Formats: sequence, structure tokens, C-alpha cells
Amino acid sequence: MDAAGTVTAALSLLYKPVPLADRTYRAAGLSSVVALPELRGRGLGGRLVAAARTELAADPAVDLALFSCDRPLVPFYGAAGFVPLPGTVLVGGTPGDPLATDAPGFDKVVVAAFFTDDPAGDREAFTGVRVPLHPGSVDRLW
Repeated sequence: MDAAGTVTAALSLLYKPVPLADRTYRAAGLSSVVALPELRGRGLGGRLVAAARTELAADPAVDLALFSCDRPLVPFYGAAGFVPLPGTVLVGGTPGDPLATDAPGFDKVVVAAFFTDDPAGDREAFTGVRVPLHPGSVDRLW
């Protein structure tokens, strides 16, 4: 917020259990990262994303942060500590009407940060797989 109380940048943190292999992970996702158009390029979004990652890393109820972004934004999220997961696809929608990040016309990359005692093992578990989010037909991905 600025001195007048106007929201200048915002993001949403979303949470859900994600079953994968023989475990259910406690996942969080970033969504709706925005800044006022006239203030873009000043680092507001980057500071907000970095603060969100720090908050999620400190939360003992979160194993990882996982979300998709447009390919050109990978360096933006990488600067805050999120790493791309090659070949990973998030599958939203419903099982009967899925929406996947590798759908025709999408150019999405799945990025993540791992906060468990075995981040390398968890990163391996989430690399090159289809991750079922299935939040429903309204929100579609998260």
C-alpha cells in the first residue's frame, strides 16, 4: 500500500493438499500477482513474491509452493527462489473436465520451492509428472 492507503501490488496465497505417489503434500500456490500498471518495473511485485516465499517457508504446515507462470516470467520468480520443474504439468479443473498447463495454446512453466527436510527428494518427486490439483470448474487451476 502507498501512503494514501491505495493497494499498489497484491498476490493471493492458496493452499491445498496434493496427493502424489504415496504421499499427500501440503502445497501452497501463488496466484494473481499484480501491480498497478503505472508502478510496474519498480520491484513491487518482486518484493511481494519474495516475502510470500519467506512466509511460506516459515509455515510448518506447508511442504512446498507450486504454481505455473508464463514462460517469460521464470526469471522473475527465480529471483525469489522458485525453480522450474522440467516436464511437470499442473492439472486443474475436474477429472472429467481437466485443464492442464500443457494444453494447446498455453505456454506455462511450473515452478516450485520446497520446504521439507528432503527438498531434493521432493523436487525429484514433482519433476516430470502430472500433478492433480482439480479445484473444480470455477477456479480451474488453483
